Amino acid sequence: MEHRGIYDYLTRKELQGIQEFSEGKQTPFLIVSLEKIAQNYDDLKKNLPYAKIYYAVKANPDVKILKLLAEKGSCFDTATIYELDQLLEIGVTPDRISFGNTIKKEEDIAYAYEKGIRIFASDSIVDLLKISRAAPGSKVFFRLLSSGGDADWPLSKKFGVYPDTAYKLAKKAKKLELIPYGISFHVGSQQREIGEWDNAIAKCKYLFDALKKDGIELKMINMGGGFPANYVQPTQSLEVYADEITRFLDEDFPEGLPEIIIEPGRSIVADSGVMVSEVVMVTKKAQLDNYRWVFLDVGKFNGLIETMDESIKFPIFTEKHMNSKKVSDVIIAGPTCDSADIMYEHFKYTLSDKLKEKDRVFILTTGAYTYSYCSVCFNGFPPLKVYIEDKF
Repeated sequence: MEHRGIYDYLTRKELQGIQEFSEGKQTPFLIVSLEKIAQNYDDLKKNLPYAKIYYAVKANPDVKILKLLAEKGSCFDTATIYELDQLLEIGVTPDRISFGNTIKKEEDIAYAYEKGIRIFASDSIVDLLKISRAAPGSKVFFRLLSSGGDADWPLSKKFGVYPDTAYKLAKKAKKLELIPYGISFHVGSQQREIGEWDNAIAKCKYLFDALKKDGIELKMINMGGGFPANYVQPTQSLEVYADEITRFLDEDFPEGLPEIIIEPGRSIVADSGVMVSEVVMVTKKAQLDNYRWVFLDVGKFNGLIETMDESIKFPIFTEKHMNSKKVSDVIIAGPTCDSADIMYEHFKYTLSDKLKEKDRVFILTTGAYTYSYCSVCFNGFPPLKVYIEDKF
């Protein structure tokens, strides 16, 4: 497919700022713009004003980002007690934090409860029993299974249950003297099919009605994340997503919406990040090979794990590419001694034929799930350096 140009992602002023900032710095590193994060948060609030935002800490847990979002009034979705502690340390109060992981130790539930957490996700009787023992009287929301179809990074199979099981869990929760509070779902990260929200919301409505007949009145729908970031393949605008999702909600809940929660991560921080890398080597496997191999000093184990199965297609540019008329398709791989460290082999990127060792490469939309995914010391490579700046 034809790739978009760099100015579809950055302004000329932003690109110039990134180039100037990068001078003299050892690669690879990530630059994150707080200005863009603030704008993305504000856009979500504007387009989904009825929804309470619980930022998914796992997307990028840098303390400057968490402080910014806390100051703007965000709530937070945590997956572990370690994320919980990080939030508490910067002054976020427990009433603004949920424990959204359905897979958790009983001692961690007890720890969260002791710290003041009173809302937990669940999708199994085993976990529900743990919550009843370790966090008595807490609110519980039940995660539905989603296929994740048409999402770049599906979240299916591992999390969630079918509606009939969620129904039974809600009834069991009441017997355990917990508060069956709501239903959650996640349609998949970078979801391109807006209709997936329609299907999920309809299931929520069914459960709301079915449980009400049994004397259980649910109060909340947690719609998870899935909202778009700006990668190679374009999506609809956030405004289109929001308008359609609001229509689905209004159709299923004409008498008035329940409490609505969203858990954005990628859509808030992805566009804020630019990874700066360097070419280690450009070569061919044989003289008549059609494709050059471009090896970078960053790869799957240095923060780009979402290139697994070539799922997330990051916009990639070089200074020579931007000024060269002669380009060709390449295979892009990382620096480690692992044969899995190939980012793009089937989906081809076009880069300048003049590309050579030590040339700088800019990998865009890398503010989410890069810093938090990078290995600590695989092959001795240090963790990815991160610079959190006010703006590019």
